[in-house]
Amino acid sequence: MAHTLEKNSYKKKVLASSMLGLGLEGMDIMFLSFVLSTIITEFGISSAAGGLIASITNIGMLVGGVTFGILADKYGRIRVFTYTIFLFSIATVLIGFANNIYVIYFLRFLAGVGGGGEFGIGMALVAEVFSKEKRGRMTSWVTIGGQMGAVLAAVLAAIIIPIFGWRALFFAGIVPVLLAFFVRRNLDETEEWKQAQKKIKKNEKRKSSLAQLFNSRKTTYVTIALTIMSTVQVAGYFGLMNWLPSILQDRLGLSVSGSSLWMISTIIGMCAGMLLFGQILDRFGAKTSYGIFLIASAASVFLYVFAQSAIAILIGGAIVGFFANGMNAGYGALISSFYPTEVRSTANNTIFNTGRALGGLSPIVIGFLLDKYSITAAMTFLSILYIISLVIIMTLKGNPLKGMKHGEIAEE
Repeated sequence: MAHTLEKNSYKKKVLASSMLGLGLEGMDIMFLSFVLSTIITEFGISSAAGGLIASITNIGMLVGGVTFGILADKYGRIRVFTYTIFLFSIATVLIGFANNIYVIYFLRFLAGVGGGGEFGIGMALVAEVFSKEKRGRMTSWVTIGGQMGAVLAAVLAAIIIPIFGWRALFFAGIVPVLLAFFVRRNLDETEEWKQAQKKIKKNEKRKSSLAQLFNSRKTTYVTIALTIMSTVQVAGYFGLMNWLPSILQDRLGLSVSGSSLWMISTIIGMCAGMLLFGQILDRFGAKTSYGIFLIASAASVFLYVFAQSAIAILIGGAIVGFFANGMNAGYGALISSFYPTEVRSTANNTIFNTGRALGGLSPIVIGFLLDKYSITAAMTFLSILYIISLVIIMTLKGNPLKGMKHGEIAEE
């Protein structure tokens, strides 16, 4: 009885730490969106130079994802998890002291390195302490933690910037350090990771964790397929969240407060979608859950361009968010299901952060389509991406997360 209570307590701490980790990372990363125009004005740079900050952050996430993923698989999830938190937290705080744009570039790169490393480690932790039957639901709660971080960033920006200025906002980035101390003091490495390390010690010729993502034709295909799906997921999110508020303001004359209301309704839709997606994923597997949500995403994004009234825009935004970003809840569980314990952090971080780097370019493509063609062309582009992702998930053998053992495909 005592052992069961201790095990359940450990699971709750892992889930809470992973949720807070992704949430606080999201908070730190999102601070930029609320001060970007001020930074451009203060340092006298062009809009393109300002936009480069986000691109550099994504590059940092890719570098950090691969690096820290490998380190976490080799030296331990908990230890490396705390390092990533320290890195993105301290780098964020130092931005408040930056005296030129190049310092901001460097610090945002470091923040991205830490943030990119944190994602896959948190997902690997959750995958290793919860049973396969609950993994979709648990990872959905982690991704909701990320959304709450974005909301917290907006609240802090509204409170801090008018009174103390934009630099003070970044000082709030020190808060995640408290989480790092808590994790190091209260969590041990997962039992699954410890057992995997014992097996590795008996096999000195085992390939590096990164090489294992491509150790056979089947595994290589799975890695590439999941990377494309991750790219589509991120492309849809950034494309919608970056462009739709300004599009709605131009087309229907929505005020900034009106577009903010749209964003709130969309985020609420996203969170509801994540919760339901986790339930469907656990009960019916990846093909059914992603199939439903990808088809619905393609249809809702395309139909959304015909919304005219304010009510239709708010409800439509919630529906689009529900399906298009609800799927984000499943990637940690989906990727984890294909790879064995000893490469799970590497797989999650490498695949999803590569998708984040590539998918983060979608606002450029959508901006081009809006300039040269129309909003219908831009939304059609996103709909086609979702259909491509649908075809890919259907080509994966079996029905991932439904009756499949850990790392079944990767180890065949």
